[in-house]
Amino acid sequence: MSADSHANAHHHHHHKEHWISKYVFSMDHKMISKQFLLTAIVMAVIGMLMSTFFRLQLAYPGEKFAILNFFLGDRWAPDGKLDPQMYLGLVTIHGTIMVFMVLTGGLSGTFSNLLIPFQVGARDMASGFLNMLSYWFFFLSSMIMVISCFVQTGPASGGWTVYPPLSALEQAIPGSGLGMTLWLISMALFIVSALLGGLNYIVTIVNLRTKGMKMTRLPLTIWAFLITAILGVLSFPVLLSAALLLIFDRSFGTSFYLSDIFIGSGPLAHEGGNPILYQHLFWFLGHPEVYIVLLPALGIASEVISTQARKPIFGYRAMIGSMLVIGFLSFIVWGHHMYVTGMSPFLGSVFVFTTLLIAIPSAVKVFNYLTTLWKGNIQFSPAMLFATGLVSTFITGGVTGIILADSALDINVHDTYFVVAHFHIVMGMSAIFGMFAGVYHWFPRMFGRMMNKKLGYLHFWLTIISVYGVFFPMHYAGMAGYPRRYFNYDAFPMFDGFRDLSQIITFFAIMGAISQGIFIFNFFYSQYLGRKASQNPWNSNTLEWTAPVEHIHGNWPGPIPEIHRWPYDYSKPGHDQDFIPQTVPLAAGESDEGH
Repeated sequence: MSADSHANAHHHHHHKEHWISKYVFSMDHKMISKQFLLTAIVMAVIGMLMSTFFRLQLAYPGEKFAILNFFLGDRWAPDGKLDPQMYLGLVTIHGTIMVFMVLTGGLSGTFSNLLIPFQVGARDMASGFLNMLSYWFFFLSSMIMVISCFVQTGPASGGWTVYPPLSALEQAIPGSGLGMTLWLISMALFIVSALLGGLNYIVTIVNLRTKGMKMTRLPLTIWAFLITAILGVLSFPVLLSAALLLIFDRSFGTSFYLSDIFIGSGPLAHEGGNPILYQHLFWFLGHPEVYIVLLPALGIASEVISTQARKPIFGYRAMIGSMLVIGFLSFIVWGHHMYVTGMSPFLGSVFVFTTLLIAIPSAVKVFNYLTTLWKGNIQFSPAMLFATGLVSTFITGGVTGIILADSALDINVHDTYFVVAHFHIVMGMSAIFGMFAGVYHWFPRMFGRMMNKKLGYLHFWLTIISVYGVFFPMHYAGMAGYPRRYFNYDAFPMFDGFRDLSQIITFFAIMGAISQGIFIFNFFYSQYLGRKASQNPWNSNTLEWTAPVEHIHGNWPGPIPEIHRWPYDYSKPGHDQDFIPQTVPLAAGESDEGH
């Protein structure tokens, strides 16, 4: 369907919206974007609270905290002491919520929905109905994950990767019971949501671009969302198959992942399976998942850095090429998560090679960000600070990633806090920083008002200090062999020297959690009492700033604007303004420089 015919179809189906169809079961991409964002904020608060709770246990083992009893009750925190079983549950659900509900669904769901139709010049997604279903599957998935924390046997507690046999045998530990079943149901719904959303994004970008919007004129955000959607469509079904086989093992007596298991007084009937099969299937999704999380954040950073530096993005085609190469390589590096499973040294060396290769396109992106910033007329808005913060954490985490890519080095720090620090910085915080940059940058587009700048600055500085305060020390602890996921280290005198370090980490973790309260206050306060925004407050070139802020059906009241140039014509010589919107035709004799 062409953009014009799609536009006409929308006009034919225009109807009066009621409160339910406008705010609840909306098929409008702008409203669905807000629904994803609000759900992700709620889930992020829950995930962050969980991490604060288990950090208290790690810093002050055995001590009583009334806040634990207040939130978790007498069953899981009697007299304010955290129950060991709930500790494992908190670690598991924290990881699951943050990786899938916040960094994956929250980030892509919010900004793909908001920006794809706007920036390609479409009136909405290819299918508004499927888009609505995508959100509601995401919402149900999130609710079931939260509900799983309240069942009698407690939440799933086998770690966010839910490796069998803990996840395959209900009798293994309390956290392998109903909580694990709900975890699997939640993930199945999440994958359905991701697939519906991903297919919609791809079709919209490929088919509904407005006149003049060639692929070489797409903003880098759209390229990032497109490649992310393709990664998701190709890799999430593999995770779904892994989860289905797990359900068969749990409920129907099959043995895909189980063999020669002894529990209690005797052996179980399972024979012939292998838990390593699950790891292959899980990490085939698991490593593309890193880039499913990161690429949208990097795309957002490209847009924010170029706009706020008032310079064209450096190496536009190299940025697209690096994202395509990252996407391809992400499918052939999964084995580096499994160096300690008994993998043959030759196969391990293949994964070392492919994993190290991915550093090259990643370095290209960093180089291009820094070159774009170089000698720019930089405007340090909160969005710009978070975008440069992303570049900082991406570099930091990328450097430690080289150690984990090398099998000879990785084996020494496997399952230590070094791994925790690495993936939290490179994947978690980089994506979160990208998400914050996006919210601060596009808040005027979403709500018609500006977020408070001073609160934004305070939020950024407290956040980045706490991020490095939490995760930098973890590298040193990990290199000393400090293992992760332990409830209490008192039985290991060699780790006594880490008690003070653990308390420092917990202090910064609490500081980071409190600083997010500033953002949440700013977010809701500014929606109603923030300064009213002009239509294009950042003097940006892309199409979303040409549409009215008011909620209207089909994004633009009249014809969809036509595109004449790429989106990064900033500070172009010979022009009165330092920005030229994509809708401005080329002047006589002006070159579009191959776009």
